Amino acid sequence: MRLATFVAAAAAAMVFVWPVTVRAAEPIGIVAAENFYGDLATEIGGARVKVTSILSNPDQDPHLFESSASTARDIADAAIVIYNGADYDPWMDKLLSASPKPGRAAVVAADLTGHKSGDNPHLWYAPETLPAVAQALAGELEKRDPADAAEFKANLDQFTASLAPVVDAIARIRAAHAGTEVTATEPVFGYMAEALGLKMLNEPFQLATMNDTEPSPSQVVGFENSLKDGSARILFYNSQVTDDTTTRLLKLAKDNHVAVVGVTETEPQGQTIAAWFLGQLKQVEDALKP
Repeated sequence: MRLATFVAAAAAAMVFVWPVTVRAAEPIGIVAAENFYGDLATEIGGARVKVTSILSNPDQDPHLFESSASTARDIADAAIVIYNGADYDPWMDKLLSASPKPGRAAVVAADLTGHKSGDNPHLWYAPETLPAVAQALAGELEKRDPADAAEFKANLDQFTASLAPVVDAIARIRAAHAGTEVTATEPVFGYMAEALGLKMLNEPFQLATMNDTEPSPSQVVGFENSLKDGSARILFYNSQVTDDTTTRLLKLAKDNHVAVVGVTETEPQGQTIAAWFLGQLKQVEDALKP
């Protein structure tokens, strides 16, 4: 009788201690207009986020992007969206307005850095932009997932540390080459060139190119002369957008021994933000060597 009672009690205990599976919270959905903001979101959010980047093809001209039904669905479902602003990705505002969602947060680089319509929209090349976006995103994730706040903070610290070599490279190039004259086919690298202390020539030509208008004859002549007479030490160009004018200017630069540095508007596949920036800064540093 005692044995039977013991067996019954043990069986009952086994029922009560049977492990219960607790379903983990769903990852926080984030849509980034550009893939470098998406990479940043992955670095900050880690396993607690699910990130979709809209512009990610390195061979795609971002200015020619047209939204699709799948893009609209991704944005409609997102808890957080990250985009550039300053008229760089105006389709984001349209898609957000078309699919209002209570509680959805928008992290906009232009708003965080005080830029507006009409400014050079290539904000990610300004050294302060990505840290500001990362800080804002970490704060938004902490609001939505307080239990993982320590993880978001650690990831933010790690992301900031990953940019330290970029900050060092900028300071090193600026100290050695501030005031050096350079030029560009369009102002993609403008903020970074400014941070490096470089003197950018032919800015009206660049703005015309960016806005898909024809540069004036005097602007074209001035640009060509800056390559022919050795004024410009580097010609920066958008390697994702090469038309007949760009091809001609690249040839003119090479014929006159002006260094050519290609920059991009999307992060190359397989690279981190830090590696992407460091690769371009190395090209600049090499080009400026005596």
